[in-house]
Amino acid sequence: MPNTPRFLITLSALFFLSVAAGYLKLTNTGTTPDRLIGMSVAVSDRVEVHEMATVEGVMKMRPVKDGLEIEPGQSVELKPGGLHLMMLDLKRQLQQGQRVKGTLVFEKAGKVDIEFAVEGIGGAPAHGSHGH
Repeated sequence: MPNTPRFLITLSALFFLSVAAGYLKLTNTGTTPDRLIGMSVAVSDRVEVHEMATVEGVMKMRPVKDGLEIEPGQSVELKPGGLHLMMLDLKRQLQQGQRVKGTLVFEKAGKVDIEFAVEGIGGAPAHGSHGH
């Protein structure tokens, strides 16, 4: 499919007790826009794209509605203090050094399997690449 967007993905995850935050960089290497519309991971029943913003001097976090659009040739970075993935209601506690498999779902490109490298709280993200 010549117009199907393709993505270069760099990712990592930080864990807390009942939630984990996922960080990644999505690059649309295709020729048409696409939208990240969902995600699943084996260790959580619910994953959401969240954004952080300062409102009246208070940092607030909220889910992103309608997915995350990525234009052709553009990158979107999900990182601490900005856009990020929230893995809610973890089924088990994650350990630093573990790898967590998941699937990103794009409106046009479909499903893309990924794997997060788990880092401790405050750890520097370890980046791996995954091309699709």
